[in-house]
Amino acid sequence: MAFGPVQLFVIGFKDPDFHGEILEQLRKVREEGLLRLIDLQFVWKDEDGNISSFEATDLTDEEAARFGAVIGGLIGYGAAGREGARAGAEAGAMAVSERDLGLTEDDLEDISLSIPSNSAAAIMLVEHRWALELRDAIKSAGGVVLTQGMLTPEVLISVGAELAEAVEAAEEEEKKMKVPLAAR
Repeated sequence: MAFGPVQLFVIGFKDPDFHGEILEQLRKVREEGLLRLIDLQFVWKDEDGNISSFEATDLTDEEAARFGAVIGGLIGYGAAGREGARAGAEAGAMAVSERDLGLTEDDLEDISLSIPSNSAAAIMLVEHRWALELRDAIKSAGGVVLTQGMLTPEVLISVGAELAEAVEAAEEEEKKMKVPLAAR
């Protein structure tokens, strides 16, 4: 079984007012075969501090075990080569069977304690199914993904702010360089 690129989202909601639009969009892209939901953990706390949670996945038990083994094997390989890969694959498959691929009850409690009343948090792991054929074409052409990331409007605004600070610092340094040493 081939896996496409996997992406992790951690999303916070202040004063959530849900009407089903998020789940509707997830349903739509899943039905179109664009995304596969590996895991979704949703935790919300009402005004009185009462906690509710929701979990979902598109993986069968067999797919979840394979996914856990692959992830564990890759992490293990990075940590300790082939021996680490074997141990990691076993640990990954075991972790999935013990945790139902998601977070433990303790993890959910930690999340719920860290969010304020009348807010929510979602942790979502998705597989980009649309990218499988693209990945294969890149591999066939001898390409290797060197890096990747998501550019959101917020990230671009942050990059712009950092760029403005760097330009300002460079201009200040240039001004200092133009002042004669005796005047400094």
